[in-house]
Amino acid sequence: MTTLLDRTPAAPPTTRPTGRRAAGLLGAVALLALVVLASLALGARDIAPGDVLDALLDRVPGSTDHDVVMDQRVPRTVVGLVVGAALGLAGTIMQGITRNPLADPGLLGVNAGASLFVVLAITFLGVTSPAGFIWFALAGAALAAAVVYGVGAIGREGATPVKLALAGMATTAGATSLITVVLLTDTDALNSYRRWAVGSLAGRGTDMLLALAPFLVVGVLLALATGRTLNLLAMGDDVARGLGQNIHLARVVAAVAIVLLAGCATALAGPIVFVGLVVPHVVRPFTGPDYRWILPYSVILGPVLLVAADVVGRLVVQPGELEAGIVVAVVGAPALIAIVRRVKLAGL
Repeated sequence: MTTLLDRTPAAPPTTRPTGRRAAGLLGAVALLALVVLASLALGARDIAPGDVLDALLDRVPGSTDHDVVMDQRVPRTVVGLVVGAALGLAGTIMQGITRNPLADPGLLGVNAGASLFVVLAITFLGVTSPAGFIWFALAGAALAAAVVYGVGAIGREGATPVKLALAGMATTAGATSLITVVLLTDTDALNSYRRWAVGSLAGRGTDMLLALAPFLVVGVLLALATGRTLNLLAMGDDVARGLGQNIHLARVVAAVAIVLLAGCATALAGPIVFVGLVVPHVVRPFTGPDYRWILPYSVILGPVLLVAADVVGRLVVQPGELEAGIVVAVVGAPALIAIVRRVKLAGL
């Protein structure tokens, strides 16, 4: 019986025109530019696009509008761009190496591992600021991914998609249980963790981004280099081996990229869900199943989704705001249902 996890997709078609894909990528960049402008201009205090441009090019000291743009919205937007791109790439790679269209950064236990270490840092070390969370979140994500891959690699067949998915779900369940136990015994830790875990771009300074920049750069480079490998894996392990691909090395490289990208994104903004799940499905109608195109599209459309969600969150409950993680979840839940229905109708 063929299951969702072990069905082998067909090889990427070569009939889709490259020019159309390139034009679509340019359109995605234009859309991203509009979303960035909206992020800089809209909020509890609306600022005209002309004033936004003046603030970027010739800031006037003491101007309230310029201060809002440069001190609050520019760092927030930059973090949204980086986190969205990282989650989009991580989700795409996860769906590629597991051959599971429902995979996201939570599948391999990355979010759960990061969350567990943040809870431990809050409870036992007294860490309370997002800047203090980042290294614990990154370390937790790396450890969880290592455990998942180690467990999934046990046996003669090695780290198959099914075993990785099952190991990831088991790790997530175990880490979530530990998080619950710790939080139930410490109210202060619960309050601090709750503010981080909801997923927000607010209050994340550029100092945090600069600290994680080397890891993010390496993760992006590794991710963009996996396009051909993911195409081969999509045809099945046996075919990929026959074409000279080292399956185990390919999955290790992909796993390292996932840990760096999803771990850094989670450390920066909290465990934001659905971006890594939804973005690859939005991209595929424009690119087909060729990961050499899906990955660059994901770099652009991941930030579009996350930054747009952040803008919507600022506008719907003024003068307050909804965190970006909540808005993405509201959009992502119906998208997940639609994806599941499409997968079922496709006979997977």
